[in-house]
Amino acid sequence: MEITKVEEVIKNKILIVRGQKVIIDSDIADLYNVSTKRLNEQVKRNLKRFPVDFMFQLTIEEKEEVVANCDHLIKLKFSYNLPFAFTEHGVAMLSAVLNSNEAIQMSMFIIRTFIKIRESLDNYKDLASKISKIELKQKEDGDILYQVHRVVKHLIETPNKPKEKIGFVEKD
Repeated sequence: MEITKVEEVIKNKILIVRGQKVIIDSDIADLYNVSTKRLNEQVKRNLKRFPVDFMFQLTIEEKEEVVANCDHLIKLKFSYNLPFAFTEHGVAMLSAVLNSNEAIQMSMFIIRTFIKIRESLDNYKDLASKISKIELKQKEDGDILYQVHRVVKHLIETPNKPKEKIGFVEKD
């Protein structure tokens, strides 16, 4: 598989759960070409390597949401087990736990993809900040134009009074 195709496959497997970018255990197992059962067995044997910021188990509600929103995870619907979600750090740790050349190579692809996603999100944050500044400037300019419009409208609508003559008035 070409690198760009691998990256695209990985990107499609990265989800946002609890505000974190994660990959579900069954997706990682597919990428590493091992069974989900084997992957989870290795994780359970090495639980000290997987603190909460590396891996967490989905709740029933999270599992249902993931299944509803991700067609490729429909098989989880019928599983009695709640899946595990691995963060970027958890994926890095998995390569040490699984310790196969394929797992190490795939971990590098996955981590690089996480990094690319983070970098592209940073670019969007910069763009959003610039757009916010432009919107604020437009609002300020709009407020000024509104005030000018009110003054001009008032001047237009005020009837012209006859001007009183200035100076001496002649008496007959």
